[in-house]
Amino acid sequence: VTGASFVVFNGALKSSSGLLAKSSIVEDGLMVQITQETMEGLRQALRDKKDFRITCGQVDTGDVKEYVDICWVENEEKTNKG
Repeated sequence: VTGASFVVFNGALKSSSGLLAKSSIVEDGLMVQITQETMEGLRQALRDKKDFRITCGQVDTGDVKEYVDICWVENEEKTNKG
């Protein structure tokens, strides 16, 4: 689990890269590089206020160890006010 001050979603990752998605820590935030198809799914999930999971790693390996989860919460009082 990584806490971050901001998140950047970059939809320029090419399908030919062999990656599902790639995440990296940038300063005190998180940058997630995703394909255009995943970006479209993320945009729709945000419009619909639905949870969304981005799987990071190589396309051809079954051993996935990293996810970026976007989760909506019911009670905003327990979330970061900043």
